[in-house]
Amino acid sequence: MATLYELTEEYRQLLDMMEDDSVDPEVLKDTLEGVDGELEIKAENCAKVMTELGGKIDLIDREMERLKQKKDVLNNNIKRIKQQIEKSMIDTGKRKFKTDLFSFGIQKNPPAVVIDQEDQIPEEYWVAQEPKLNRTAIKQWLKENEADWAHLTQTESLRIR
Repeated sequence: MATLYELTEEYRQLLDMMEDDSVDPEVLKDTLEGVDGELEIKAENCAKVMTELGGKIDLIDREMERLKQKKDVLNNNIKRIKQQIEKSMIDTGKRKFKTDLFSFGIQKNPPAVVIDQEDQIPEEYWVAQEPKLNRTAIKQWLKENEADWAHLTQTESLRIR
């Protein structure tokens, strides 16, 4: 497998394990802890593995988007063909017929609700919804104020550049 970075054999095995979804996360953790080397070297090699995995994620995302677009095209083609058959059936007056493989028929769809005056609808037909906190507004307010009911917290995480 060609990788972006030169990796030692230990890290190459780790990369292979991380790409295999059948490997237990505990085994991955134990393998990572068992790799020899000083912290700086170990961290650098881990960053190389993460970069390699990130590149594969990007590739998968692009392929998923390409396949989604292809799926949309195929669905649109199906819809157009169906509309054309329906139009031809209406134009010729043939609302129902059978072939050796399929039955075709134009039928009424179930009734759909069309709301003409929403403000006139009785309360019994409204669905109550839970209020939702606007955490962004609370955060902005807490930057300049203090409250007993909420506070800001700052955590730390590893950044690799």
